[in-house]
Amino acid sequence: MASMLLNTMRAGSVSPSWAVRLGARSLSTTAQLHAQVQTKSKKTLSRPGVKNIVLVEGVRTPFLLSGTTYADLMPHDLARAALQGLLQRTGLSKDAVDYIIYGTVIQEVKTSNVAREASLGAGFSDKIPSHTVTMACISSNVAMTSGRDIVSKDNGIRPSSMEQMGRLKAAFIKPHGTVTAANSSFLTDGASAVLVMSEEKALAMGYKPKAYLRDFVYVSQDPKDQLLLGPTYGTPKVLERAGLAMSDIDVFEFHEAFAGQIMANLKAMDSDWFGQTYLGRKSKVGAPPMEKFNLWGGSLSLGHPFGATGCRLVTTVAHRLQKEGGQYGLVAACAAGGQGHAMVIEAYPQ
Repeated sequence: MASMLLNTMRAGSVSPSWAVRLGARSLSTTAQLHAQVQTKSKKTLSRPGVKNIVLVEGVRTPFLLSGTTYADLMPHDLARAALQGLLQRTGLSKDAVDYIIYGTVIQEVKTSNVAREASLGAGFSDKIPSHTVTMACISSNVAMTSGRDIVSKDNGIRPSSMEQMGRLKAAFIKPHGTVTAANSSFLTDGASAVLVMSEEKALAMGYKPKAYLRDFVYVSQDPKDQLLLGPTYGTPKVLERAGLAMSDIDVFEFHEAFAGQIMANLKAMDSDWFGQTYLGRKSKVGAPPMEKFNLWGGSLSLGHPFGATGCRLVTTVAHRLQKEGGQYGLVAACAAGGQGHAMVIEAYPQ
């Protein structure tokens, strides 16, 4: 049987996002298999003796303003919908799953284990163990590493102008604050899901993977003055693990908690002083080029269901790599408590 991992969460306070991971226990990666599928001119991050893990598919519910259409639903209701959507899109047999993991953010008391309730509700066997993980805004990232369809029904996107947004009052540290309703990710409900498995298992089951999930790191720093700088700390570490440079990355997708948070990260990444003082580097990390950065919209425009965003980011990278013809993508996100995550994704050969 294949080993499968699913991660789901509910937005706003509790957003569902889920990942599914299948790995054939009896199969091993072969050089011949990789030679058949790797056609890129750049080097690949495949390693001898290390199983290739691939993203097969990703789905999500519409991301909606908190307190609107999803107001009467529980986190496991949204998670169940995402699970059912992934099963429908992939045609995956529920019998192929032997473990389910969900990410959630604020655990409400009526559902002690969102993963268990969602999996049972979606019709999975009661013999499949399920557990729920939490790590603030990177909860679904954790579920993926222990998962985008942009849905046109999103109701948080609101056309505006620079003049209209400039007239909004700041929420904090008056009169010099910069955080407003226009440059913050709005409270959002939603769920997402991804199917992850070994490359051999995916091909054996007749799936065409979207991308390889390569190296990833989790980081943490002092939340007092570096609360949302996870991308700055995580990016150089994951690039070093992968043996890549910033210039090798074709697609960047960073979680946008606030516009100010993104600006702070870009400034820190482009600062020799910050690199030397806080990162122990000889020079700066380097900021991502804007022509490669969050081109399809991010958490500010689409919304940020806390537990669902990680899977959305990864699936967006996979789709952008396919459409734009790039090879490497990088996901980075911050989380409460001064935590962060970064992951390198490699395009699957067309």
